[in-house]
Amino acid sequence: MFGSRGSGDTSGYGRLVRTVSLPGSTPPPYGSYFDELVLALRNTLGEQDFHAAIEKIVVFADELTLHVRRERVLEVARALRDEPALRFELCLGVDGVHYPDDTGRELHAAYHLQSITHNRRVRVEVSMPDADPHTPSLFSVYPTTDWHERETYDFFGIVFDGHPSLTRIMMPDDWRGHPQRKDYPLGGIPVEYKGARIPPPDQRRAYS
Repeated sequence: MFGSRGSGDTSGYGRLVRTVSLPGSTPPPYGSYFDELVLALRNTLGEQDFHAAIEKIVVFADELTLHVRRERVLEVARALRDEPALRFELCLGVDGVHYPDDTGRELHAAYHLQSITHNRRVRVEVSMPDADPHTPSLFSVYPTTDWHERETYDFFGIVFDGHPSLTRIMMPDDWRGHPQRKDYPLGGIPVEYKGARIPPPDQRRAYS
């Protein structure tokens, strides 16, 4: 895969390196229902608290992302869930992302919210430095984040403060490191999932 030949690496990686460019803030109007959503959130929080909570608003690939300061993420999540004009009742999942070159914001957690009432979606994203990988858990607002936050902690090392049981969910409890970070070694050591042992890439079968 990706043009790798003769390495014996069947992981699909093959030392592929690509520069990641993060999209900047999008100026209004945002289009679609995005302007109405942002206005409703602004009215709910109030002008001062809105600007204190929201770092930037990004529209990219026809999706709306609210970048929220981690200390205000619970407040924003409750507003998105409870305000009748918003009504994002469901959290579909949590993604972790590692940007080693984004100094002071190396770790990101992205929550995907769905409004069943209004048939709309929005992404809430928080960032934190690698040196302080803490952010409030949204379990108290969206209980469905329970296992998703555990998985993000397991694979990226993001600590969700206030989570009722923040333990590993895939890797063994005594596993060192977080395998989906970009600074985690690829290959050379076996991967031990609960109930299975996967050999390192250089020991797997090679395909011609």
